[in-house]
Amino acid sequence: MAMFDDTRQNWRRLDLYQRFEQVIVVILGLLISVVILAAMVNLLRSVCILIAEGVIDPARPKIFQSLFGMIMIVLIALEFNHTILGILERGLSIVQVRAVVLIALLAVLRKFIVIEVAEADAMLLLSLSAATIALGSVYWAVREQESRSEDRPK
Repeated sequence: MAMFDDTRQNWRRLDLYQRFEQVIVVILGLLISVVILAAMVNLLRSVCILIAEGVIDPARPKIFQSLFGMIMIVLIALEFNHTILGILERGLSIVQVRAVVLIALLAVLRKFIVIEVAEADAMLLLSLSAATIALGSVYWAVREQESRSEDRPK
């Protein structure tokens, strides 16, 4: 596979711990791929059942919340897997702050989608809003720092 070319070429130059990281990344990528497939099968099965029963109705927001929650799980897992595979592809270090913040932001946004408005209290909504603002601010700051680093002459 082309994505493993850089890893294969650099393998001899990696120390023991870096090799360990790369092996773990491959295993995590495979495991996350299995989780994505399972989530996708569950989503497809749920949609087919809802269509067969004729219950997909815009007047029933609870069903849409459930479906969009499942879709967000697939998207979060895809982004996580993309981040993991990017480590192999680009030879990046394990900790990628921007990717971790983006995944956390997606998870909080998923919570906003699946939350029952009638059951949500003010503190929960305030906490989720604060987390969204904080994560968005960190994401913006990291992105700005990265763009400044790229603009600097080397």
